[in-house]
Amino acid sequence: MIKTLLIADLHLSGKRSATVELFLRFLKDEASSSQRLYILGDMFDVWIGDDDRTEPIPQIFKGLSDLAAKGTELFLLKGNRDFLIGEGFCRETGCSLLHDPAVVNLASGPTLLMHGDLLTTDDINYQRDREYLRSDEFRDNFLSKSLNERTTIATDMRQQSRDAKANLANNIMDVNQQAVEQYMRQNGTWQLIHGHTHLPATHDFRLDGRPARRIVLADWKEDVGPYLIDHGDGLESCIFR
Repeated sequence: MIKTLLIADLHLSGKRSATVELFLRFLKDEASSSQRLYILGDMFDVWIGDDDRTEPIPQIFKGLSDLAAKGTELFLLKGNRDFLIGEGFCRETGCSLLHDPAVVNLASGPTLLMHGDLLTTDDINYQRDREYLRSDEFRDNFLSKSLNERTTIATDMRQQSRDAKANLANNIMDVNQQAVEQYMRQNGTWQLIHGHTHLPATHDFRLDGRPARRIVLADWKEDVGPYLIDHGDGLESCIFR
């Protein structure tokens, strides 16, 4: 029986040392007994390129590569904070990048995995910016700069993002149900798991006359690591401390 774990929105950084330590223990303890680990975006609070080795990145690389060496398959979706993760990261950690959205076969059935930001279609400005930030033009231009320059640009962009969110209603930043149904219908699934919104819940509804479910993963805190486990008897929400 395959034991699968799913997590999202860890926002690891040097400023969140307790969360980093929690994640490294999670990899050694809980994840080491699993066959698959899916990370559904925003593992890092910011990612400025695969050549960045600022602490605690080397520790995280080692934790992931050690887990992969033990035989656990690691799968990663890019988030809105770490969308610049590339093949260099994958080579050093043993992670495999997934396209967003991705359909995977869990014990609980075929499941659509997403980071979640593609579903926030009511936030028109965000969707416009998302398209540009993921373009080859932006990527090539940004990665051509020095690490110091990239750090400064990323800091400015994060502040602009915080300012923009401060003026938005909460419902604008949540998912759009029509978008949810559209992605599930296009991919032929009746179960969707995502993060991004930091609004953990299980939403049951009907899609084309059939029962459907959307599960939102919780974000990680300093001493609380929420994860979803699929162990053959269904999906179970758990907490790692």
